[in-house]
Amino acid sequence: MQKITPCLWFNDDAEDAVNLYTAIFKNSRINHIARMARRAHLWKKLSAGGQKSQCGWLKDKFGLSWQIVPNELVEMLQDKDAEKSQRVMQAPLQMTKLDSAALRRAFDGEQKA
Repeated sequence: MQKITPCLWFNDDAEDAVNLYTAIFKNSRINHIARMARRAHLWKKLSAGGQKSQCGWLKDKFGLSWQIVPNELVEMLQDKDAEKSQRVMQAPLQMTKLDSAALRRAFDGEQKA
């Protein structure tokens, strides 16, 4: 598998950005944050001073885009049942911050109460 090496360019505020990102991520990898509490923490910290958008996307206060996606969404999208996958594919369009329980209800075909 090819490695991707990101490069972030800041004309201004680079030190502030580095301080924010190292405070948020500490010694963890950016990809595949599994615990819901950790995802909520990332969403709160990264969206502070930025803009929230649909499907789990946000821009932080430095203008960098992030998508906070629950691991289970990836699993549901890869399900062999195309109808389930399609339902769960449509659900994030109605959300800003992705809600794991609501995604599961969409996957299972349950109506929102």
